[in-house]
Amino acid sequence: MRLTTKGRFAVTALLDLALQQSSNPVTLADISQRQKISLSYLEQLFAKLRQSELVDSVRGPGGGYCLAKDLGEVSIADIILAVDEPIDATQCGGKENCHNDSKCMTHDLWAKLNEIIFDYLGAVTLKELVDNQKNQKSGNIAPLIDMRETTVA
Repeated sequence: MRLTTKGRFAVTALLDLALQQSSNPVTLADISQRQKISLSYLEQLFAKLRQSELVDSVRGPGGGYCLAKDLGEVSIADIILAVDEPIDATQCGGKENCHNDSKCMTHDLWAKLNEIIFDYLGAVTLKELVDNQKNQKSGNIAPLIDMRETTVA
């Protein structure tokens, strides 16, 4: 899987937004300062998150960003895909042309890994991450998802 900084920063920024958001929008400058992410990079990410209708922007004094959906409706996969981050462990991008224009011997292995990763990230919501952060701050640490429940077919 090629999960680069773009996907990681998008998840981190939206988690920060979700933790800070109350009735007031959150500025990218504040997220930038708290998370040590470049403001110009956040502007690029939030433009894509806004296009994907995951966040709304509020203009003017006191403006910023707020979540466009309920925390429980936003999966980590939604966030990563919104910033054009591929979830793909294959060399060929799923085109099955990785070895002399045909499918390589391990293509199915990596394709199945893609499915498992996508299913996992699709099952974790922003609400779970928020709850997990709040529990950690209060001393209660709980896993996001018990991986023993994940089946490989």
